[in-house]
Amino acid sequence: MSPRREPEPEFASYYGRPILKEPTWEARDIAGYLFAGGLAGASSAIAAAAQLTGRPALARVSRIGAVGGLGFSVVALVHDLGRPARFVNMLRVAKPTSPMSVGSWLLAGYGPLAGAALASDLTGIARPAGYAAGVGAGVLGAGVATYTSALFADTAVPAWHETRHELPFLFAGSAVCAASGFALIGSPTAQVAPLRTLAVGGAALELSMSARMPRSAGLAGETFGLGRAGALMRSARVATAVGAVGAGVLGGRSRAVAAASGLALLAGSALTRFGIFEAGRLSTQDPKYVVVPQRERLAQQEREAATVG
Repeated sequence: MSPRREPEPEFASYYGRPILKEPTWEARDIAGYLFAGGLAGASSAIAAAAQLTGRPALARVSRIGAVGGLGFSVVALVHDLGRPARFVNMLRVAKPTSPMSVGSWLLAGYGPLAGAALASDLTGIARPAGYAAGVGAGVLGAGVATYTSALFADTAVPAWHETRHELPFLFAGSAVCAASGFALIGSPTAQVAPLRTLAVGGAALELSMSARMPRSAGLAGETFGLGRAGALMRSARVATAVGAVGAGVLGGRSRAVAAASGLALLAGSALTRFGIFEAGRLSTQDPKYVVVPQRERLAQQEREAATVG
């Protein structure tokens, strides 16, 4: 006779409340901030590379994307904080172990450099200084595009914390897609050959990490396929794949196809950020996403201790 299986336990919390507090951020503010910050940082990196390789039109379009994305992200961040002074207050200390502190200082250093590079490009004033500012913005832009992955992973939100190994790569690929897409829309076809390769690479990275995250997150990974989060993530994958194929295969032949591919890449990047945000919010609503992994880790520790003993 086979032993009787115990029923799966039901997970609840006092008075039906979730164990974790659901993030109170507005999706349009924080997910929008993630998208715009990635667009800005990666655009500055592309602008610096274009500047160094003699592609002035591509550099200018990317600088416009960088400043535009930065402006939107700052507005979204300040709206979420409630008062501009709260952002300034974060600069009172520098704490290398805090993603929020590091990100605040990155933005504080990056913003003036990105603005100076674009101003010099548009006006022709102080070109050597503008050139140096563009290189500096490109270097800091890589951090601006990806630091938010550490910010999200360094939380108790199950869907974010359990994907801490994939989020940096996903955010990097998503940022490259957004910046490449924006540049494809506004740049002459003759200057975008390397950009098309970059767009395909960014899309491959984003899509591979998007496929891996639900598996690596354990039980919380199912939230990436549920409800609004699932719809957003599926739409993101379609848009990113379409944009990558258009950019890589046909983008060099037709200006219209390049622009349409750029729009698809932008849309895919934005949908990815909103999908990740919604998955995180969903993973805080059911106690099982907290309790089950904790019990599994405890059981594993007990098995290991028994083996050693």
